[in-house]
Amino acid sequence: MFLPAGEKQFEFWVLRRNGLPNINIAKRFGVSRQAVSRALLSMDKRIEETLLEMASANRIEVEKLDSKKGILFGKSVPFKANAIIFVSAKHGMQVWYEHEGECGSCERYRECIELLWDFAEEMQLKLQSTEDPTKIADELFEKLKESIE
Repeated sequence: MFLPAGEKQFEFWVLRRNGLPNINIAKRFGVSRQAVSRALLSMDKRIEETLLEMASANRIEVEKLDSKKGILFGKSVPFKANAIIFVSAKHGMQVWYEHEGECGSCERYRECIELLWDFAEEMQLKLQSTEDPTKIADELFEKLKESIE
C-alpha cells in the first residue's frame, strides 16, 4: 500500500500524531468529530497493514508496533540487526537498520541527515546536535522506543 499523502485521512492522522485533538481536526476541516474518528480508525488500520507488509518484505521480525505513531521496531533476520520502519509525512515509509556506518564518505550522507532530522521534528523530539547520522539515529530511535513502551 502506498501512503496517501494527499488524502484527508492521512492529513488527519499526521495532525493527530502531532498532538491535535480530534475535535480541533474536525473544526479545521469543517467535518464532524465522528467523521474524523472514523477516518483515523481507517488510517490506523492502513498504517498498521503497511508497516507489517514492509516488515515481511524486508524479513524483519516485529517486536513493537504503534500505528498511531507510524512506527514498527523489529529485528532483521538476514542482517541480524535491529530495524525500525516508520512513516514520515515528508519522506514516506522508511526502513532503517541499526549499523555503524562510514557516514563521512557515504554519498547519501546528506540524505540520511535530512531524513533523521526531519523525522525527529515531525515527532517533536529534541536531539543533540551532531553530524553523525548513526549517532542521530541511535538517539532518535531510542527516544521513540521509550515513547511507545
